[in-house]
Amino acid sequence: MQHSKVNIAIFSSGSGTNAQQIIEYFKDKEGISVSLILSNKADAYVLTRAERLGVPSVVFDRSDFYENNGVLKRLQGEDIYFLVLAGFLWLVPDNLTKAFPGRILNIHPALLPKYGGKGMYGSRVHEAVKQAGEKETGITIHYVNEKYDEGQIIFQATCDLDGSDTPSLIAAKVHELEYEHYPRVILEVITKYQKM
Repeated sequence: MQHSKVNIAIFSSGSGTNAQQIIEYFKDKEGISVSLILSNKADAYVLTRAERLGVPSVVFDRSDFYENNGVLKRLQGEDIYFLVLAGFLWLVPDNLTKAFPGRILNIHPALLPKYGGKGMYGSRVHEAVKQAGEKETGITIHYVNEKYDEGQIIFQATCDLDGSDTPSLIAAKVHELEYEHYPRVILEVITKYQKM
């Protein structure tokens, strides 16, 4: 299934540090580009980053996402081939998982299946890891299905923790792993998909 050019859309609800890493990573890659940023929050800093990096962005609401196919139509209209979630907090609806089978990736800031599921995001995850006294944590990159954090795992990376690590220190360690691995794994998955 050879696609001459692969357009990626990134969904993000927040600051967009991962989104920026991904945009910059693919800037000079032949045949793959981040061509749209979508956010469910009009004041999300990711929109400022998108503008600065010259990537078009769109803000949508619940009805566009869950009821009237507004988001799906926009993705199809822009010839988007691959979806990447980067700090996006809403559950992806069936119409998107069906339209992009095996072509939606998410990154979770812990080692799934631990510390996953509804409500487990951002600092909540790191606080839970700290409270449990874990000796390591990490990231999980996985395919997205219709349940929170339950899609097939593609890649995990770990970092060691010690008892003095605060939740914000844990977050910093996890961010390092996200920046290092997420763009590369996205590229690997897209490359594999193109060869199918």
